[in-house]
Amino acid sequence: MSPRPLARLAPLVRPYTSRLVVAFLFLVVAAAAGLVFPAVLRYLLDAAFELKDRGALDRIALGLLGVFAVQGVANFVQVFLLSSSTERIVATLREQTFAHLIRLSPAFFTERRTGELTSRLSSDLALLQSLLSTWISELSRQTLFLIGGIAMMFVTNPRLTLTTLAVVPVVVVAAFTFGRALRKASTSVQDRIGEAMGMADESFGSIRTVQSFTREGIETQRFSALLHDLVGVAVSRARLRALFFGVVGFVAFGSVAAVLWQGGAQVVEGKLTAGTLVAFLFYALFVAAAVGTLATLFGNFQEAIGAASRVFDLLDAEPTVREPEHPRRFTEPVRGAVTLQAVAFRYQPDLPDVVQDISLDIAPGEVVALVGRSGAGKTTIASLLPRFWDVTAGRISLDGIDIRELSLDTLRGAIGIVPQEPVLFSGSIRENIAYARPDASDADVLRAAEAAHAWEFIERLPEQWSTRVGERGVKLSGGQRQRIAIARVFLKDPAVVILDEATSSLDTESERYVEQALEQLLQGRTTLLIAHRLSTVRRADRVVVLDQGRIVETGSHDELLQRENGLFARLHQLS
Repeated sequence: MSPRPLARLAPLVRPYTSRLVVAFLFLVVAAAAGLVFPAVLRYLLDAAFELKDRGALDRIALGLLGVFAVQGVANFVQVFLLSSSTERIVATLREQTFAHLIRLSPAFFTERRTGELTSRLSSDLALLQSLLSTWISELSRQTLFLIGGIAMMFVTNPRLTLTTLAVVPVVVVAAFTFGRALRKASTSVQDRIGEAMGMADESFGSIRTVQSFTREGIETQRFSALLHDLVGVAVSRARLRALFFGVVGFVAFGSVAAVLWQGGAQVVEGKLTAGTLVAFLFYALFVAAAVGTLATLFGNFQEAIGAASRVFDLLDAEPTVREPEHPRRFTEPVRGAVTLQAVAFRYQPDLPDVVQDISLDIAPGEVVALVGRSGAGKTTIASLLPRFWDVTAGRISLDGIDIRELSLDTLRGAIGIVPQEPVLFSGSIRENIAYARPDASDADVLRAAEAAHAWEFIERLPEQWSTRVGERGVKLSGGQRQRIAIARVFLKDPAVVILDEATSSLDTESERYVEQALEQLLQGRTTLLIAHRLSTVRRADRVVVLDQGRIVETGSHDELLQRENGLFARLHQLS
């Protein structure tokens, strides 16, 4: 696998170049101190066993302590600089990935599971962090030990050096062979982890549905099956690693045995001192350990390339809804005139149009209701206006400007959406209302809550504004969540409101409060009302009836009821 994905980390690494250079210099100092150790040890052993000089022994031992002190300080500096830098680099990459994902079009998220995305943000980036913080450090350290160790071995005893280096080609071949297999196995493991986390996230997000159908056991079995597949792949990867370490370990320590035998023979013959043999043996161990570690790092490198590829695949994902190259802005306050001209839309190129030839003019301040059977295209039209998707054909304009020419911030800033199932975040009530305008004052938030008839229940809560609503607002009732969502739109103060049947799932009392809030919200605002219950369209100035993606009837509520064979009249009778 090409290391090209890792090269894309260069812009993130560049700001920390000076820190990394200093870390590398201290790494060199630490490695040099490590390589000095066997040479000092040689003189210490010879002073003890050959010369029997106590004074020399004491001086050499103190010198050895000095070497270890230098190595300790150098290790501290390089580890701190490298680790702190890589923490910031990976945090920046994680932030960039999240910022990119959060701006992708809804179409992207219909194709990806949330758990898979969070897995890439966590486990894949954790692999990259490991690469940057330990892999690079160890690669540099072991390379220095390998080169320096070989050089010192030749200086100490060239004949024994040739015996030691005979195993290097075997280890290198093993590293490349097992490295490729490990990369494939690791990629497969990460894929299985993403699937399992996606399934878990889906189950947790639908916990009420799972428990209402008493499917806890089924969900557990599904998760267990995914874990079983994961364990199977992980065990295969573990088997490869174990075999790799076994082969490399045998070859490396076999060479050590050969060196001990050959060096011992030279000591017996008087050609080599015991101290020199021990020093050479340490260098041989350094080289063997460096070769083994470098081989392991090669496998880790392959895993990191796979992780980087997965992360950069997300960063390379292009939004289906793009910002205009030269966005236009409103020169005057938005009036809310909405025009759809011959609009058609399909979700996939190979699928039929969901809506087709839709032409509609909505005057500023007018309330227009979209009604029709399920699947008629009501929600699709409402999703096209804020550009969650782009039209396949035709044109939508706001105050005479094609919405594709407006920046997304400008367009969506002019539109407020009250969904059928409002989504609240796990913070406080105040934070959820102020989500529409984080810099809003307490007075502004209070006015929005009062306008939405939300303050009536907020003031009765023990912590009032500070009450935490739980994940997705689970601590509030449906009517309370809906009023918080309406207060959020009040605070945003948009010119256009999209209302997706906000009272369809509420009890009578909650519906009354929400209806009062909506009545106030819609005053003076252009409103597109998606009606699932026909009784809610009475507030509309005009009713547009859709059937199979086309407009089939238009008129007021009473006018459409008088058409005996009209679709609206038939639907009204069935409601």
